[in-house]
Amino acid sequence: MNSSPAVPNHVRSAVCDERLPALVLDLAAIDSNCDDLRRRARGTPIRVASKSLRIPSLIAHVLEKPGFHGVLAYSLQEAIDLVRAGISDDVVVAYPSVDKQALLSLYDDPSLSSSITLMVDSVDHIQWLQDNIHEANYPIRICLDVDASWRPGGGVHVGMLRSPTHNPAEAARVAEAIVRADGLNLVGVMMYEGHIAGVGDAAGGIRQRIIRAMQKAARPALAKQRRAVVDAVTAVAGPLEFVNGGGTGSLESTSAETAVTEVAAGSGIVGPTLFDTYAAFSPTPAQWFVLPVVRRPRPGTVTVAGGGRIASGPAGEDRLPTPVWPEGLEYVSTEGAGEVQTPLTGADLALGDPVWFRHAKAGESAEHAIEALVVTDCAVTKRWTTYRGEGRIYT
Repeated sequence: MNSSPAVPNHVRSAVCDERLPALVLDLAAIDSNCDDLRRRARGTPIRVASKSLRIPSLIAHVLEKPGFHGVLAYSLQEAIDLVRAGISDDVVVAYPSVDKQALLSLYDDPSLSSSITLMVDSVDHIQWLQDNIHEANYPIRICLDVDASWRPGGGVHVGMLRSPTHNPAEAARVAEAIVRADGLNLVGVMMYEGHIAGVGDAAGGIRQRIIRAMQKAARPALAKQRRAVVDAVTAVAGPLEFVNGGGTGSLESTSAETAVTEVAAGSGIVGPTLFDTYAAFSPTPAQWFVLPVVRRPRPGTVTVAGGGRIASGPAGEDRLPTPVWPEGLEYVSTEGAGEVQTPLTGADLALGDPVWFRHAKAGESAEHAIEALVVTDCAVTKRWTTYRGEGRIYT
């Protein structure tokens, strides 16, 4: 039996007559999670990580709340669409882009170029921009992505395989290249500590004890590294508009650093199952997908339509969606979560009955739906279109 929280009665009753499959949001739980994120950030502005939401109206809803400002997007074209839709005029693209068509749009539109910040992590990125895109008509805002991994020595690397720029001297060299380049304006630094923000440390197993020990040692090293990187970059480029760090899992420690001016969060808004494993906080589950029973192959076993919504990252059981209602349902070991059907054991259900799942990661569930049913109190009060529902696929 899974140990994830069940679905609140008011949420289940609100969608009992809706067409399945469905993506469901509990607005009260989302608002509660936003309040908790703001509390944990302790006054540091929170930039909304759109990758973890992928629903424009949900992003706009969060941005209306105190303590949240700006978007951390995962695609340049997504950033352009968010600005043009009036959702935000401050969008940092978290990953480098080589989308020439989107870049041309950015270069030719003053409202876009003043609202969107591009990400680079090396001199190669600067050279690519100069070699492949015509001269910008308006200054282009640039953020430098610096590797925040922990390297205690002996060739040990703990953290993301992300930016090739790691130490202050390397960051200063890239900053110098940005300053020398025509039409580029270095406005920010980003350092994402995935080994702290994205790895759960709860429970008492050996793995969790190792994680806690690693994170305890890595935090002060990261704060020292980030301070030194920011000092080195500002010595070259002058004052920065922002220094972005952290994620849902590290808001307390990241916001405490004097070098950091803003933090990022997204997953904590909807509370996927991977965030059930953190000791310092516990988001309220606020998003589910619901699949109908379409077969009853034997007593105690049912089959639902679809279900193979496997989360990105290293393959493992923690990447599977979790059936949470009715309670007691488990996967069949020989089939697991299937693309078009998924058998589950542990309950006798009727054809058409709903089975509720929580996704392992935030955002990815929205790729399987054209809209999200928004529950307020005991009713579906809104239907928010996803990126997919708008016909948009961002890479």
